[in-house]
Amino acid sequence: MAGARCTLTIGLGDQRYEVGEGEELTFGRSPRTTLCLDPSDLGISRVAGSFEADAGVWWLVNKSTVRPLEVVDDVGIRTVLPPGRRLAVTAPITVIVEGAMRRHALTVDLPEEALEGGPGGPISGPHFEGNPTRAASEVSITSADKVALVALFSGYLEPFPRYDPHPKSYADAAARLKWPRTTLVKRVEYMRTRLTNAGVPNLLGENALQHLAEWALATGLISRTDLALLPPR
Repeated sequence: MAGARCTLTIGLGDQRYEVGEGEELTFGRSPRTTLCLDPSDLGISRVAGSFEADAGVWWLVNKSTVRPLEVVDDVGIRTVLPPGRRLAVTAPITVIVEGAMRRHALTVDLPEEALEGGPGGPISGPHFEGNPTRAASEVSITSADKVALVALFSGYLEPFPRYDPHPKSYADAAARLKWPRTTLVKRVEYMRTRLTNAGVPNLLGENALQHLAEWALATGLISRTDLALLPPR
């Protein structure tokens, strides 16, 4: 876990702030915060949150009493931090503050020496040729399967402000790939069935595509670099 002796780098647009041991960085609507996001946006709490150290660990703290914070990890998975709760900062994250007029994104970086080892590097490339990737048990995910997942879940991989943690529609994803919609649907449905039979949970029924996206991101099967697999818009 990243100790509080390391320095956090907080980014907001083209601004960068460093927070060292014994310091605290606050953000919100109030001009008294370190990062005043928008003093006129009443959708933002006066003090929405802070980065502070406790027991040798850096924490993101939700200081609001009513508004949650969104936290996007380094693979694109979003979690919600409720009011009054805190989250240990152990890897790069993006904190999204939702206002009434606009969204604000704070990037949080740690020195390389403070980071824990992450998942294995992504398997990427512009072509469908190549060996299949072992995904779960004896199930293999081909390069064509992978590019289908990237098109369907590209919103999770895009940087802010294009980040959107929801699957694309089959029609939109197929159009991006210039595939027939039925081709994409059959490929993804067959993949879900194979993975379900191999023991991956929650890939059938309601919210199945969302669970498939989270599984693909968490296992490192797709990553932000894989956006290069998609045809230009």
